[in-house]
Amino acid sequence: MLDAIEQAIRKIYDKLLNWVETLIVMLPNLLLAVIIFCAFYYAGRLVRQTLQRPLARVIHTRAIMDLLLSLLSMAFIAIGLFVALSILQLDKAVTSLLAGAGIVGLALGFAFQDIAANFVSGVLIALRKPIEIGDLIETNGFFGIVSRITLRSTIVRTMPGQQVHIPNKDIYSKPIVNFSASGKRRVDLDCGVSYGEDLEQVREVTLRAIRNLSYLDPAHEVELFYKEFGESSINFTVRYWISFQKQADYLKAMSDGIMQIKKAFDAEGITIPFPIRTLDFGIKGGEKLAEQINQLNLAPQPNGSNGNGQQSG
Repeated sequence: MLDAIEQAIRKIYDKLLNWVETLIVMLPNLLLAVIIFCAFYYAGRLVRQTLQRPLARVIHTRAIMDLLLSLLSMAFIAIGLFVALSILQLDKAVTSLLAGAGIVGLALGFAFQDIAANFVSGVLIALRKPIEIGDLIETNGFFGIVSRITLRSTIVRTMPGQQVHIPNKDIYSKPIVNFSASGKRRVDLDCGVSYGEDLEQVREVTLRAIRNLSYLDPAHEVELFYKEFGESSINFTVRYWISFQKQADYLKAMSDGIMQIKKAFDAEGITIPFPIRTLDFGIKGGEKLAEQINQLNLAPQPNGSNGNGQQSG
């Protein structure tokens, strides 16, 4: 029993002694590996601080700039780690780490493919800039102002004031209407006039009224097109362009256009008719109410009285 215990203790002692001898032999390599790893680590931090201002002049999106700097710093750390392991003659460990990283990356890619898609879409949005903060857009059934763009989602503030978080992959892969991109917008204002009006006069009066607006875009002419014979009016559309920065500009231009047209029509005696309905009281159609009343009055009554309630002789 004692011999077995002594043999076990001797094996443990020999193993520890072997480890200590190996550590002493590898101590210079270990110190060199630590120095190299620290050198790469601080080099990555130095490069990040050095490139921060130049990148800020080129990349105006803070999230993208932080992402690139973090990836650069991580690359320095990874290179330093692999060099340190090679110095310690742990090449198999390096190979195992690379293989494991590939397997883990593949598994994470399948598990978090939506997150990855949003991330990549956020990077592309930041680089290509189809939309920017402050733009008025319509996408995915939402209409509002872009208040923030992150690497995962785009935050849109709707006109009533709610915030909507839209995934970046939906922003990038689906149609976007950007009302702010060109800096101008066309107002289409519908109106109608009575059938008895002189349409040439209506055109001149309407165009003159709209041209009184002081904020029209001079690059575009005011246009008027008659488009249909309505139930009680001849309908037309007047189109004019304005400088556009926010939704209030569009609403003001439409409101001012309505007031200018109404004021001009009143001054010229042009009528904007109310909706008119014609009631047909005939069985076959085309008969007026007065004709139907007369027919009822002249028709013989079952009790011998006429339509006035008097007895007939």
